[in-house]
Amino acid sequence: MARFVFVTGGVVSSLGKGLLSASLAACLQARGYKCRIRKFDPYLNVDPGTMSPYQHGEVYVTDDGAETDLDLGHYERFTGVSARQSDNITTGRIYRDIIARERRGDYLGATVQVIPHVTNAIKEFALAETDDLDFVICEIGGTVGDIESLPFIEAIRQLRNDLGRGQTVSVHTTLVPWIKVAGELKTKPTQHSVREIASLGVQPDVLLCRCEMPIPEAERAKIAQFCNVPKSAVIEALDARSIYDVPLQYHREGLDDEVLKAFGMPTEPRPDLSRWERVMDAIDHPEGEVTIGVVGKYVGLPDAYKSLREALVHGGIANRVKVNIKWVDAELFEKPDGDTLSELEPMHAILVPGGFGERGTEGKIASVRFAKERKVPFFGICLGMQMACIEGARAAGVEGASSTEFGETNEPVVGMITEWMSEEGLQERRAGGDLGGTMRLGAYEATLGGNSHVAAIYGATQISERHRHRYEVNAHYRPALEKSGLVFSGMSPDGRLPEIVERPDHPWFVGVQFHPEYKSRPFDPHPLFASFIAAAVKQSRLV
Repeated sequence: MARFVFVTGGVVSSLGKGLLSASLAACLQARGYKCRIRKFDPYLNVDPGTMSPYQHGEVYVTDDGAETDLDLGHYERFTGVSARQSDNITTGRIYRDIIARERRGDYLGATVQVIPHVTNAIKEFALAETDDLDFVICEIGGTVGDIESLPFIEAIRQLRNDLGRGQTVSVHTTLVPWIKVAGELKTKPTQHSVREIASLGVQPDVLLCRCEMPIPEAERAKIAQFCNVPKSAVIEALDARSIYDVPLQYHREGLDDEVLKAFGMPTEPRPDLSRWERVMDAIDHPEGEVTIGVVGKYVGLPDAYKSLREALVHGGIANRVKVNIKWVDAELFEKPDGDTLSELEPMHAILVPGGFGERGTEGKIASVRFAKERKVPFFGICLGMQMACIEGARAAGVEGASSTEFGETNEPVVGMITEWMSEEGLQERRAGGDLGGTMRLGAYEATLGGNSHVAAIYGATQISERHRHRYEVNAHYRPALEKSGLVFSGMSPDGRLPEIVERPDHPWFVGVQFHPEYKSRPFDPHPLFASFIAAAVKQSRLV
């Protein structure tokens, strides 16, 4: 039977619960255990798919087409275990399903309440599909004391009671702030946070204390005494030099040992963390560095491109180079005084990521043109590929080339996906429909041209990649685009949908309709990112 670890947070948000969950799973995996991580999100949105990146960071997409929280990206990158729809639940989805059941009469006239109906739904989600697992790590979003998270805390209280002793452990993340003027670390916020969650019936077994300074022994003993945990279970969590050092750091501090002790399990044999040591060796001892210009519209919030940033780092690890990312606002190039040249000239490679909406697109097209003409390595992802195709069409004489996403156009080089074949048959998609229902989401296969650059990169002609888009390059423009030098080197298996374009006359110019960043791992970098950074290294030596 699977054992459950419940991860909660107190005092403030952004203490690193997702990173803690991923790192703990990595440490338990390194001991030979099979783990899965789940995220409970207290917000009322059904999923994060329609939320602004400024509000929530990036939307992560799983193989089975779920739009989920960015923490699931951490989970996959640290464990290598592909996440599923069933690994992320929101209050919105729970209430939607409960109300649908109530409308159907499934509750036989009973009064529908938070307890037991909502809490039962949360427990069912936690317990589903766990038979083949050793550990299930459940991260509760938000902070203790939030009204939104109360049903989740109550559900884990019930679960701890239902499953019995030795089957559950509670890990609570908290802040130990450094008061500069006093020159002291303060333990009171941690004490209050633990008191708050204990008052709700959940006594933490292990405390992860985020701090800027090492916690002195006296303060550690004080936290242990007032929070009712062993002193060894007060885990110090200083800022790490890289997120990939966190599993090693938390292991050194004894996190996985304390969790196993709390379960009454042996702490031997020691975990094999050699792959994390190899990753950190590549990060700590680079043999050079490159600068990548990322031309996007959410550049003010790097979390909007979290998976992308990490995939570029992985490409750096594969080539043992440090990757410096320069975030460039695409709208800069659309202003009358916008200087594409001065912004992009220092870059060793240019990447145009995905996005929605017209804002900043002309700036992205200008950066594609710059990369093409200056022979600078270029990588276009999702909207980035579409911008490369619009730029190519305009270069081929299709002056009004545009996307229907940006309004009516006589030359729709990019258009709305109108129909898809699914298991249920032909699915119609309409522009005015449900936003969540008009997307091509999840893993789809593609066939690569045998002599193409991308086939050489992948070392295969059949690939599967994750998609998240509503618009598609119009294959009717293929002859015009090929006339401008673009080659359609990857298509859907039926040959109808363009998946990859490239320029054979360019050192490295690739546009993909999918999101390869979702499948990149620090110990297994995605081949496209590894190749892109290798091209940037070559470019840096030419400059």
